[in-house]
Amino acid sequence: MPAERTTYAALFRIPAFPRLAGSVLLGRTAAQMTQLALVLFVLQRYHSPALAGITVFLAIAPGIAVSPIAGALLDRHGRVRLITLDYLVGALMLGAIAGLDATGRITPAILLAVVTVGSLTYYLSNSGARSLVPLIVPKALWDRANALDSIAFAVTIAAGPALAGVLSGWSGPRLALIATATVFLVAAGLTLGLPDPRLERESRPILAEAWAGVTYVLIHNPTLRGIMTVVFVMNLGWGILVVALPVMVLTQLHGSPALVGGLWAAFGLATIPSALLFGRFNTEGRERLIMGVSNAVGGVALGMLAFAGNAWVVAAAMLITGLSTGPFDVCMFSMRQRRTNPAWFGRAFAVSMGLNWAGQPVGSAFSGPLIQIGLPLAFLVAALFMLVGAALVRLVIPAEDAGKISAESARQSRRDRPVEESPSSAEQGAG
Repeated sequence: MPAERTTYAALFRIPAFPRLAGSVLLGRTAAQMTQLALVLFVLQRYHSPALAGITVFLAIAPGIAVSPIAGALLDRHGRVRLITLDYLVGALMLGAIAGLDATGRITPAILLAVVTVGSLTYYLSNSGARSLVPLIVPKALWDRANALDSIAFAVTIAAGPALAGVLSGWSGPRLALIATATVFLVAAGLTLGLPDPRLERESRPILAEAWAGVTYVLIHNPTLRGIMTVVFVMNLGWGILVVALPVMVLTQLHGSPALVGGLWAAFGLATIPSALLFGRFNTEGRERLIMGVSNAVGGVALGMLAFAGNAWVVAAAMLITGLSTGPFDVCMFSMRQRRTNPAWFGRAFAVSMGLNWAGQPVGSAFSGPLIQIGLPLAFLVAALFMLVGAALVRLVIPAEDAGKISAESARQSRRDRPVEESPSSAEQGAG
């Protein structure tokens, strides 16, 4: 693609991209609203940080456990219909919780059971959208697409918790759950009719496909294995922060749910300018340096929360953390795309993203005991995980693509060949 066409505007000349971006934006906003709405619901109904941590754990962990199957389904059956399915399941889960609460039938056990079932389809949309982007966007635009992906994530982190916090503070957490379900439904509507590029594949049992995705990430692709290790460790810290920040605001700063949402909004908005800046450049060959520095800055910023005495210091820490997140995301997303065989996008991204994200529910589950000992300790442990992640970048992620794929991956990839380009392909769409 000529240099003059590698612009953000070129992305939106791809016919399918604007509607896909809109659906992803709404779906992720709903996901971010869900996370904070559930935490606030538990804290307001049951006044238990430990139960809040377990709720977050079960809202994420079961989906991670079945993510290899989700990836196999994405590669075999296409992405769009499965993305839509997950959005509908999310809406149903939140509607069920709100309905049970309205009738007085909600209990901690029922709540945990509902969020567990609702989590099972999460990677159909999360991995499905990310694996669809490199199939409809030309490679020359991947950095810019990933910058917009990071920005979309930032916007949803800003908008989702802010909306959930304001709605919970205004009319209680039940309204926040209902509003979030509505956002999921709108996101599902936008996916209808999206093009769904397919691959010619040799038919194999679905569990064999899922296991192949696991081995591809953990054994045959050292880059994906290294990224998984770094992001898992980082997300241990994020999992602690998800629970510790609301507890800090509500108990120590005597703030409102709206303030919790505002602080997450500060983080999300700060991510935007740094992601836009790094999306303008080709990061290939410099990913590890940028990722390591970004992690280190984020770790120091999280450490500030242990000594924060007012909301202004907390806001400053969240802003710095947000600024450091944009460059990391752009580099990590682009490296993962460059070093993954296109025939494995669904399986590899689902497994990789599932293992990456596994750190957050684990961190959230352990946040309760840490908070009981003391909030400063919880924030310091979160910061430590970020700093360890920074140190691991150069140790576990190879500098080059280690022969592209292993002999086993090459053998498997011959079974999964991209279809011949058609007028709906990425290159035609970009034109």
